[in-house]
Amino acid sequence: MLDVLAGFFVVWAIILVGMFVGRLKILGPGARPVLSSLTFFVASPALLFETLSKAELAQVFAAPLLVITVAAVTTAVGFFLIVKLWLKRSLPESLMSSMAASLANSANLGIPIAVYVLGDASYVAPLLIFQLAFFTPVFLILLDASTSKHRTTALAFLLMIVKNPMIVGSGLGLLVAGMDWDVPALVMEPIHLIGGAAIPAMLIAFGISLNGSRPLQAATGRRIDTLLASAFKLVIQPAVAYLFARFALGMEGHALFAMVVVASLPTAQNVFVASSRYDTGLTVAKDTVLVTTVVAVPAMIGVALLLA
Repeated sequence: MLDVLAGFFVVWAIILVGMFVGRLKILGPGARPVLSSLTFFVASPALLFETLSKAELAQVFAAPLLVITVAAVTTAVGFFLIVKLWLKRSLPESLMSSMAASLANSANLGIPIAVYVLGDASYVAPLLIFQLAFFTPVFLILLDASTSKHRTTALAFLLMIVKNPMIVGSGLGLLVAGMDWDVPALVMEPIHLIGGAAIPAMLIAFGISLNGSRPLQAATGRRIDTLLASAFKLVIQPAVAYLFARFALGMEGHALFAMVVVASLPTAQNVFVASSRYDTGLTVAKDTVLVTTVVAVPAMIGVALLLA
């Protein structure tokens, strides 16, 4: 238990450093996008390649992938029905809000949490691949179908998936693991060093991004949507993951704890990017990202205390 709390402390300490750096503008106005690009295109793919190249594939993608799928789909569908039938939002806005309520930050917070709290970055790999290869494309297809803007072809979706550096790094790592091939030390050492930059750069960029935002403004008229989406992301999705993993699959111990923690990750920041692209659900997307991001780590500490 102390190891888990120590892991959360490390994560929050680096986030606070990022907030301090951002508030004082030590790295200049372009620091956050530069750090985010470094982690997304270079460091995180290296970290995922190194981790997954040594992973046991059955342990990574059997039960964990099923739990992640059930929890995410159940949360998205449940929230969609509430926001569409009760709050009477438009179809595109309902879809975008459901995306905010169920799509997790698998990279910027998921990887550091997996490494420092769960002890292995491979715990977040099924979530990352599920979201990038299936869940996000499904949402975008539905948004394309429900709006008259930005129609996207099936080929464009396929290219979006295979060109994603996270998918490329993960895929190559899985290929190496599946072939049971030992990568030469001369090749792995620079990959290891580059991957080592991923977590601190992610968390510092994340801390920088938390400066200056004020969510839940009454004037937006979407406060209840945001609160509901945040509750579904941080309470309902982890609860579904726990119930399914524990009683349907018989998982227990650290494996069960890992599934609940992964399901407790906050809303992914690219939900706001999608809302901007389709010009719908902007307030709910932006505010849910911020609210869940601030509350998620304390919520995961609560999960750790409950499951200890």
